Amino acid sequence: QVQLAESGGGSVQAGGSLRLSCAASGDYIRSRYMAWFRRAEGKQREGVAALSGNSGDTYYADGVKGRFTISQDNAKLTLFLEMNNVVPEDTAIYYCAASNAGSWYAVPLKSGQYTYWGQGTQVTVSS
Repeated sequence: QVQLAESGGGSVQAGGSLRLSCAASGDYIRSRYMAWFRRAEGKQREGVAALSGNSGDTYYADGVKGRFTISQDNAKLTLFLEMNNVVPEDTAIYYCAASNAGSWYAVPLKSGQYTYWGQGTQVTVSS
């Protein structure tokens, strides 16, 4: 079992920055993929960024490359999403997610690849 709790959401103006955090607890955290997803109003949930706990490799959706950075603390118990140069289209509820331990995916940005989810945190970007 894995428990995830997001924090750090809020309102920001376009061009600004925001940092989301996800506190993780449970078994085999270090051998899981950890990811950020988002769901904008009226749209499907989409993968934003992911990180392999085993290799440290990172993956990004095309729309956030160069603006968002996913990382973990040294203990790998807190996941971060640094959001820079945000745009109104980044407005959404952001969710932290964890895969099953020992999984391997070529592109770990699909919601079906993740078993554990946080409650979400709202990010609103105004123009």
